[in-house]
Amino acid sequence: MKFLIATFVSACLAATSITAVEPNKPNFIFILSDDLAQGDLGAYGQKLIQTPNLDRMAREGTRYTQAYCGTTVCAPSRTALMTGLHMGHSPIRANREAKPEGQKPLPAETYTVAQHLKTAGYSTAAIGKWGMGMFDTTGSPLKKGFDYFFGYNCQRLAHSYFPTYLYKNDQRFELPGNDGNTQIEGKGAIYAQNLIADEALTWVRAQKDQPFFLFYAITLPHGTFQIDDQGLYKDKPWTTQEKNYAAMVTRLDSDVGRLLDLLRERNIDKNTLVMFAGDNGSSFSTDSAIGKRFDQTMGGKLRGFKRSMYEGALRQASLAWWPGTVTAGRVSEEPWAFWDYLPTIAELIHTPLAASVPTDGHSLASFLKGGAAPKRDYFYWELHEGKPIQAARWGDWKAVRNGPAQPIEIYDLQADVSEAKNLASEKPDLVAKAETIFQSARTDHPDWPLTKQQKGPKPKKQWDGEIARRGYPIPICWIDSPFALIKRLGFCCIILVHGLAWFDWVLLAMWALRGMHAVWTGYLGV
Repeated sequence: MKFLIATFVSACLAATSITAVEPNKPNFIFILSDDLAQGDLGAYGQKLIQTPNLDRMAREGTRYTQAYCGTTVCAPSRTALMTGLHMGHSPIRANREAKPEGQKPLPAETYTVAQHLKTAGYSTAAIGKWGMGMFDTTGSPLKKGFDYFFGYNCQRLAHSYFPTYLYKNDQRFELPGNDGNTQIEGKGAIYAQNLIADEALTWVRAQKDQPFFLFYAITLPHGTFQIDDQGLYKDKPWTTQEKNYAAMVTRLDSDVGRLLDLLRERNIDKNTLVMFAGDNGSSFSTDSAIGKRFDQTMGGKLRGFKRSMYEGALRQASLAWWPGTVTAGRVSEEPWAFWDYLPTIAELIHTPLAASVPTDGHSLASFLKGGAAPKRDYFYWELHEGKPIQAARWGDWKAVRNGPAQPIEIYDLQADVSEAKNLASEKPDLVAKAETIFQSARTDHPDWPLTKQQKGPKPKKQWDGEIARRGYPIPICWIDSPFALIKRLGFCCIILVHGLAWFDWVLLAMWALRGMHAVWTGYLGV
């Protein structure tokens, strides 16, 4: 009997000892900002927009200058983050709208970060904007590893910050006093981000007995550029759009600050990895009023914006914060990409991915803690909005092809980060290497061919990026080039002088239909 008691006590002590030395599983939060330019944050040199909380996060953590998104529009970029797949293998490679609501869903076989964390006992939530499948599809967040969802499921409806409804899990709830307007001056009774920010804090407070993962996909500062309070910028001598945009970035900053304060208050900051990033670069042309006002290119440093394959679209404002673990005050020039997140999480929770789970990423676990970035053969991107476009990077060399029939461009990012000098004619060997990567890095798919024009909005030209923003009543089809504008104005003059014949009415009807199509696919593009 004494032997049995002694054995029982010894077993209890051993179990206690094992429990005592077992480290706590870290919590994970990924904050994704919609259409944020790298140059919008003070930590990256912004002078006019105030972002004190994100600047503090950068000082207390690590700031990355070459953090790459999945690609340069919303849904596929998020897909890369969730699945660990770059655009050569991603099931989603463009924004594709579904009616009456939602986007092309993630396939049933797709494996996500949240699903992997569920296998390790994590509580999971997606709060904000989803855009990867409605609740009755295989891409529902509730079928992709998330216990809880709150916010916009459909990207298209997220164009209004005063929507008529949001979702809690798969249940729609109405927002009385809102009309879903998409005007810059638009108002409503309830600003959606207020509910979303409060819900994120409420959910984090409720996590007591399990480690947790929060995918916090904040819509700010994506258009429509609406805000319920212009705050610091109300009396600035700027346009309404400029004031609203600045206030949206500062609101984003304050909401991130509230979340970090809560982690400190709960004394779980030292056990929580928080990563922050933009999703696909600014929606504004570098030559637009917004682009110029806020110097989004950081003095012309980065070329391009959303829907392009240049660094201004691909490089994101990105921070990592984990007090005591992530190196504080570090500024890293080494590149990484969204598809590295899944293998990073797998290593940090000591739960390897199954051999059946494909990934293009590399773990950043050591990199986050101060080590070197993982070595890789190349980074690869493509996008199927209008004509398919591709880009690749290996070392400091960058290749861009702006369409299947277009020539490959070659840039030396070490000497020419602004991608101003195309070296293709001088580097035929690199052109050949890029061609090889462009073919071998991807799996062909009937939805994402490289041989024909694709559905969806075309990239906006640099000169008309500002006109293309909401708040302007002119359809894009009237101003898609200076020559087209002159043609259309000339036609109007002919109508005024000569009147209309029956075929003129037919032409006008065709133009009106084209205008509505442009408004739907481009003017309201996500």
